[in-house]
Amino acid sequence: MILRLRAGMQAGLFAAFLTCWATAVGVSQVPAEQRVPPSVKSNPTVERSSHSADEEPSIPDLQEKSWQILQSGLRKKKVAERTEAVKALSLLAGSRQALRFSLRAMRDKNPRVRAAAAATLGDLHATSAVPVLRAAVSDKDPSVMLAATHALFILKDPLAYEIYYAILMGDKKTSAGVIQSQLERLKDPKEVAQMGIQEGIGFVPYAGMGYEAYRQLLKHDNSPVRAAAARFLALDPDSISQDALLQVALTDKSIIVRQAALDALAERDNSKCIQRLAKNLDDDKYPVRYRTAATIIRLGSSDHRKPAAN
Repeated sequence: MILRLRAGMQAGLFAAFLTCWATAVGVSQVPAEQRVPPSVKSNPTVERSSHSADEEPSIPDLQEKSWQILQSGLRKKKVAERTEAVKALSLLAGSRQALRFSLRAMRDKNPRVRAAAAATLGDLHATSAVPVLRAAVSDKDPSVMLAATHALFILKDPLAYEIYYAILMGDKKTSAGVIQSQLERLKDPKEVAQMGIQEGIGFVPYAGMGYEAYRQLLKHDNSPVRAAAARFLALDPDSISQDALLQVALTDKSIIVRQAALDALAERDNSKCIQRLAKNLDDDKYPVRYRTAATIIRLGSSDHRKPAAN
């Protein structure tokens, strides 16, 4: 209640109230350098920075922070971080910024980032990106070509069928632009499987799992199964499932399970989850941090489109 009253107080009344409150609860022991003079309380920027740690930031503030986190991830030197940041953009269908960042990532020097960007463009259902994806079919790296082909398949572009035919038969059906050296590499089942588990793109039986998930599966870890269960709970209207997804997204030991729970929460479109998810924006695990940022942006945007679900 006190926190809500503070936001509406005028400068003079607020200062007087703060003095009384500090006397009652012992806040007067706070060092002088940490106190904000009453004369600057009318400044909204200063007032936001002077809020106590217990006050929840607004949804627009969390969205802004989330965009900053994603943009920072897209600029990281570490390839794995750029890749995870691009993958997180796949949750933001309809976002012009997400589309622009994904198209920019298609020019990345590293093929893993380009492959992730191509897959994301498919998930974004970005029909405007079809020319870029068609060009990526001729990428020197087969994983990029396969990711672009899968995206074209999602976008119902007929070129995807030509590529899949070429892969199946080891030859081109028409002038699809597939480099012969790519086809030669794709004839090696072990290399195809390795590309699949490293890039996490949809052209092998364990499509979308990624290398870490497949490695854990080989160790008899049940994380991939739990991750799949989390994704299916996106369709469960029961609030108990939502609470479970939130708990998993915030505290589970498995990164892929946390990411799956975040994807499910994004799909549920309930903006009431945003404040609880904010903790993840400072998580030391960057895949969780980037996926949470995208989830918050999506949920905050859905809050303006329609009321939150009960």
